[in-house]
Parts: sequence; C-alpha cells; structure tokens
Amino acid sequence: MKQRNIDLLHGNILTALTELAVPIMATALVQTAYNLTDMAWIGVVGSEAVAAVGAAGMYTWLSTGVVMLARMGGQVLVAQAMGRGKQERAVAFGRGALQMTFLLAILYGLGTVLLAKPLIEFFHLNSAWTVENAAIYLQIACGLIIFPFFGQTITGLYTAVGNSKTPFLANCAGLVLNLIFDPVLILGVGPIPALGVAGAAIATVSAQAVVVLALVLGAVRGKDPILTRQLKMWKPVPMRILIRIGRIGIPAAVQELVYCGISMVLTRFVTAWGDGAVAVQRVGGQIESLSWMTAQGFGTAINAFTGQNYGAGNFERVKKGYYQATLIMLIWGMFTTALLFFGAEPIFAVFIHEPDVIAQGASYMRIISVCEMFMCVELMTVGAMSGLGKTMEASVITILLTAMRIPLAMILGNTALGLDGVWWALSVSSIMKGILFFGYYTRILRRYTRQRPMEP
Repeated sequence: MKQRNIDLLHGNILTALTELAVPIMATALVQTAYNLTDMAWIGVVGSEAVAAVGAAGMYTWLSTGVVMLARMGGQVLVAQAMGRGKQERAVAFGRGALQMTFLLAILYGLGTVLLAKPLIEFFHLNSAWTVENAAIYLQIACGLIIFPFFGQTITGLYTAVGNSKTPFLANCAGLVLNLIFDPVLILGVGPIPALGVAGAAIATVSAQAVVVLALVLGAVRGKDPILTRQLKMWKPVPMRILIRIGRIGIPAAVQELVYCGISMVLTRFVTAWGDGAVAVQRVGGQIESLSWMTAQGFGTAINAFTGQNYGAGNFERVKKGYYQATLIMLIWGMFTTALLFFGAEPIFAVFIHEPDVIAQGASYMRIISVCEMFMCVELMTVGAMSGLGKTMEASVITILLTAMRIPLAMILGNTALGLDGVWWALSVSSIMKGILFFGYYTRILRRYTRQRPMEP
C-alpha cells in the first residue's frame, strides 16, 4: 500500500504540524520508554550497574553527534529540495546521507571497541567492577553502532518527506522486543544465564536492529518513490552533494559533540561524590528525557516544516508555524515541570532502590524541573533554525552557553550546595539558552526578506 506523506506546504498550519509532530513526539516517548526500561531492570542489579551503563552511555550519546553530520545535512537538504519540487535532488541528498552514515558507523564502531578501557577510565569511576562492566557495555553497544546510526538517518529522511508515522511504528516494534529481552538477558530466565550489564547492551542493540529493518521494509512495502530510491545507497552520488551535506551537518554535529563532551566532563566531576552520584545523573537524565526527547522530536517536525516552506518561499508560513510551535512547547514544558517536581521521589524510586541515592535523585529532578519550559523552547528553536540552514548560528549559541556549565558547576559544587550545585548549573544554563534562542530567532523572522533562497 502506498504511503501518504503529509502536505506541509498548504492548508492549516497547526493541523499539518500536529499531524507530523505527534508521531515524532510519540516516537521520542517510545525511545524514552525503552531507555527507562533498561534503567528499571539494570537498577535491580544495583547502583554500580547503573553507573556502569551511565558511563558507557556517554559514548553512545557522543555517537549521536557523529551521525548528526549525515542526518542533519540529509534531512534539511531533502526537505528543502522537496519544497522546491526537485525530487531528483532529494533522492541524491538522501542517498549521500546514507553513504556518509555507513562510513561514520564503521569508523566510530572500530574506535570505541579498540579503545573501550581507556575511554571508560576517563571518568575515574571508584569501583573496578563498574569500570569492567562499563567497558563491556561500550564494546557491545558501540561495536554495533551501525544500527542506531542508520535508524537515525533513515528517520530523518522519512521526516523530511513528511512521513512520521512509519518511524513511530518501527520504534514501537523495537520497544516490544526490548521489553521482552531486558528481563530475560539482564536477570536470566531458565537456561539463559543472567548477563547483567552485557544483557542490557544486547537487548538495546537487538531492538535497534529491528527498528532499522522495520524502517527499510516500511519504505519498500509502502512504495515511497523518494525513500525507496534513497535506500539504494550503493549507487554513487556526486562529490558536491556530499560536500553540501557536510556543510549543513558539520555545525550541528560539532554542537552535539561539544554538548556531550561537556556532559562527560561534568560526569567526571560528579564522580567526586561517588558512583551513586553518577547513577543519579544517568537515571535522572533518562527520566528528564521525557521532556527533552519530546521537545527534540517536535524540533524535528518544525525542521521539516520550515525546510519545505523555506524551499517553497512560503516565509509567512514559516513564521506562523514557529509561533504556534512555541506555544505548544511552552504548554509541554509546564506539564513536565509539574511532573518532575511533584513526582520526583516516587518516580526515581522505580529505578534506584538505595534510600540515599533516591534522596539525591529526587533533589536532581526538582532542581532540573525549573528549566523544562525554557529547554523545550530551545530545542524546538534549534530545529527551526536548522530548517533554514542556519546550523552554524544554532551551534555557536548552544556551545557557548553549554560550556558555561563547567565553570558554573565547579563554583556551585564547591559551595554549601555540594552536588546540588552541579544540577543548578545545568538548570540555569538551560534557562539562559531558552531565552536567548527565542529572542534571536524571532529577530531573524522579523528581519527576514522575501528573497527566494539559493538552490541547495
């Protein structure tokens, strides 16, 4: 059956945005669900196991910056080409993005497998058991990083053509598999031994492989004229296509890499309060992802919407779409603030069972809840700016204000606030980014000319 892509260029803006964004946000919630499922089951093993997954998970997060080079460039340029009605260009950009994804996956996977132990030792974890298991998790999860890499890039290409339903269904299939594999592989069932941290990694990679398979089958069986041709990645594309993808993708990739790098430095700083504090950071971040992954998902939708309308010269539609998206994100941010603040302790207790760690985790969630509304606006605005091709400006703002977290955390962490001072550094910087991004982008919209953009 032929798939129906959403028309982002005509009709009611809120209806088009909602139709595209809801499956993307639901996909983000599904991804959050199987991350939290991992944390819930690995939490049964203990906080040291959670710390091991948390330390290794920093490098799976770092990998999203690497693949962003291909994903963002491909998604933005495909959306703009679709807006101009240039289907052949859209095919070439998508195919080039997939070729870059394959190369990046091979390089990143080999590097992390060969350097697993020194990469984990960077964090100065206190337990030898934690270090060993973190290295095991890293070798499995990043050794097979090709699956999440292709999953992210193909999802971006689906979104660019206006199809967000198929990625949602694919991720639901991955979640079901993860729900089954997690308890079986982590804790063991019958003849299957308890694999602990390694089992969590195997379950996650297996789910990611299923998602990629479902995405490919969705394009082929759905007979999408653009996606099915993009998937023929063995066909060469001109070097100028790859250069254009890189030119758009590099700023976004650098932004994500620096952002993760800053978080890794902060994780190393947090180890001064023990491995339990690392577990708090990991679990708290996963719970908070209910907010930021959903906001990023909406950012992906506004990215495609902006890209297509920018390509078509519908500048007034770009402007109206952004303001309507901002209102939605403000409402979502207020909801997550209330959820994280008032539900802090009972929610955290689902994933960690040591009373002292639960108390630290509840404090983390209450402090970080203050910034949720601003963070949602920030992440959505980054998507909008990238849709215009302004990835460099978005990256500069993000990098500069995120880098402030390191000195701010060191200052506040050495006061009476202690570990809570580190969490306040995260919250304050997110508030500042949200305000600055909104102000800067609205200025762009006010000054924007109606001159037709250059061909990508």
